[in-house]
Amino acid sequence: MQIETLLTPRRTRCGLEGGSKKRALELLANTIAEDIPTINADDLFRRLVNRERLGSTGLGKGIAIPHCRIDNCTGPIGAMITLAHPIDFDAIDGEPVSVLFALLVPEDAHDDHLKALATLANAFNDREFRQRLKQSDSDDALYNIITQTPEIA
Repeated sequence: MQIETLLTPRRTRCGLEGGSKKRALELLANTIAEDIPTINADDLFRRLVNRERLGSTGLGKGIAIPHCRIDNCTGPIGAMITLAHPIDFDAIDGEPVSVLFALLVPEDAHDDHLKALATLANAFNDREFRQRLKQSDSDDALYNIITQTPEIA
């Protein structure tokens, strides 16, 4: 998987004020909708919240991968944000989350969805990689770190 096919610099934001799980999901939805005008931020936010109701997408170790299916995209779409202050995300390990990678996939992209999630989860399992993401101090630095990581780049 080439991360550049999912993510753009405009959908990579560093050091945002999240405050809560819902606010972080709203930030992700807005970040995507600002870059892709055919995606409605409110609809995307509702889809992300509905997915969270099925079970938290907090992987642990400060990472979450909120994801959902949408009907108006032709391929997987990603957005990544880091938060200035970690938030409770009901992660499996109980740790607060400060790095979120949203993944949107077309309604019928079952295999692509699972492969992308597995690749991202594997990359986020690396302690050094997580630390570099959390220590990023700009949108550009964050984008460069994630796009230059061999496991996903």
